[in-house]
Amino acid sequence: MKQKLVIKMSLNGQKSRSKAMKIVVGISGVESAALQGADKNQIEVTGDGVDAVELTTALRKSKSVGYAELVSVTAVGEKKPEEKQNEVQPPLIWTTSYQYPPYQMVYQYPNQDPNCSIM
Repeated sequence: MKQKLVIKMSLNGQKSRSKAMKIVVGISGVESAALQGADKNQIEVTGDGVDAVELTTALRKSKSVGYAELVSVTAVGEKKPEEKQNEVQPPLIWTTSYQYPPYQMVYQYPNQDPNCSIM
């Protein structure tokens, strides 16, 4: 199930932002990450099977980030392809093929040589 996580952090500059992004991208299951907010102090992570607690703890342990708070976790619904209701599907044609062992049929006519046969 895809999830969208928003984590608020205390970031001082561009260097701490890039370190935070490296930490986030290194977590398994992360598909995309983007900085957002007025001060670029929030990170939005989208992924499949991302552990929110593990991600937040990894950011807190980093010396460059320091403060990290999990703001929200929401499920992202996958869009299903639209079905065409008026489309007519062709009928299925079932075929079978049996392979029989070859039979040899021999016909003999009364006025014919017995060594001659028709297959």
